Amino acid sequence: MLFIISCLVLTLEIVNTAIEKIVDMITDEYLESAEKAKDAAAGAVLIASFFAVVIGSIIFLSYIF
Repeated sequence: MLFIISCLVLTLEIVNTAIEKIVDMITDEYLESAEKAKDAAAGAVLIASFFAVVIGSIIFLSYIF
């Protein structure tokens, strides 16, 4: 389970980077829709990272305490 969630976080980070590069390539000016697209991709990475911490805590806290 920990391996799967780690791979999910890394995959979403790659997708986030791709979205940011594509948006930067398409437009040089500030667009609110471009900012929202970048923020949504970064939010997906943040949520996946949060769940990775939760799953890691569930798995490893039983060994610590």
